Amino acid sequence: MKIVTGNNLNDLQQAYRRPQLDNIELRPIIEGIFQEVREKGDVALKKYTHYFDQVNLSDFKVPSREIDAAEAELSEELKEAIRLAKSNIEKFHKAQDLKQDKIETVPGVICWQESRPINKVGIYIPGGTAPLFSTVLMLAIPAQIAGCKEVVMCTPPSREGKVNPAILYAAKLCGVSQIFMVGGAQAIAAMTFGTEVIPPVYKVFGPGNQFVTSAKMKAQEFGVAIDMPAGPSELLVVADETAVPAFVAADLLSQAEHGVDSQVVCIANSEQIIKDIQAEITIQVEKLPRKEIALKAIDNSVFILSQELDFTLEIVNDYAPEHLIVCLKDPQLFCVKVENAGSVFIGNYTPESAGDYASGTNHTLPTSGFAKIYSGVNLDAFQKKLTFQEISKKGIQNIGSAIEVMAEAESLIAHKNAVSIRLKSIKS
Repeated sequence: MKIVTGNNLNDLQQAYRRPQLDNIELRPIIEGIFQEVREKGDVALKKYTHYFDQVNLSDFKVPSREIDAAEAELSEELKEAIRLAKSNIEKFHKAQDLKQDKIETVPGVICWQESRPINKVGIYIPGGTAPLFSTVLMLAIPAQIAGCKEVVMCTPPSREGKVNPAILYAAKLCGVSQIFMVGGAQAIAAMTFGTEVIPPVYKVFGPGNQFVTSAKMKAQEFGVAIDMPAGPSELLVVADETAVPAFVAADLLSQAEHGVDSQVVCIANSEQIIKDIQAEITIQVEKLPRKEIALKAIDNSVFILSQELDFTLEIVNDYAPEHLIVCLKDPQLFCVKVENAGSVFIGNYTPESAGDYASGTNHTLPTSGFAKIYSGVNLDAFQKKLTFQEISKKGIQNIGSAIEVMAEAESLIAHKNAVSIRLKSIKS
């Protein structure tokens, strides 16, 4: 757990550079998978499922009887927790469904905007070492609220050719019935082109490893939209003397256990605070079932000593973390100046895992610095915005001459004539 200091951003950027595979190495692998899935469909999927997941499947679609049976395999305690999370996520996302009033820009010219759902969406749910049933809630709930007509879900199978029952239960709870046991880049390719069994979609959602993220970027070349580049998980904590070291350590480890390519960063204003947090990490990591994964992720992580709050803020906005925890004496003063972050957690009693599961906010967030240009998943991500306008005779008279002048200046005379013919008609 290295500690770095400095007051020059350029000097520190290398210290918190995210671990990643060389995209030059990834590109030909992803291109090969896409080409084979496009040409061979389910045959290619069976090949890659056997290769990556070590299982032979005759049918990728999860039968409805297995979806229905999943509920009985879960404890009442877990089902109650999932239902609570679902309720909070619904409340938060329904509140985003804002209706815009009609605006009369000039007398007789009325403009407004309406939302329409993206009819076919695909959601990718990571499996692997941690089956993320919480991501089902985060993606399927806003899709349902938005009114998406077709929701296709892909998730990797287990070695037994099954899907985790919690994933199936959450999917059923959110109205998702098209569930396919396909993971990795091949799942993204399948939702991009469609196969004999898996239908194509218009937009793909969901986090994943660097192969999944690279595949999502590739899907855009074929006209399929994506939510964002969401790769390995990351967390940045800003702490001062008011932070509780045990809490900060627990938060850092909660992200480190996601995967060996996760990254956690902590910025503190004293070396003693850093040492206290590191001591807590050493104690707490020993009790984790995913200790080895967490330790490897910690190796990719960094502690930064910064005594100037303005410089700390500069680092935060440059790093643009997926998750940002602010444990400062005056967190609000700091947070109003945060420009780049996926989701912000304020105070000692706001763990990042609250946002992962049950507070109500969405946990599908931009990583790898993409928080500078992307928002996290929200209701708008599952919708399109259509604009409308209605112009009366008086309205076209009020703006007609301006349209004529502008169209003529751009040498688009047919544009001008579309207005002129109406104005002449009104005059006559």
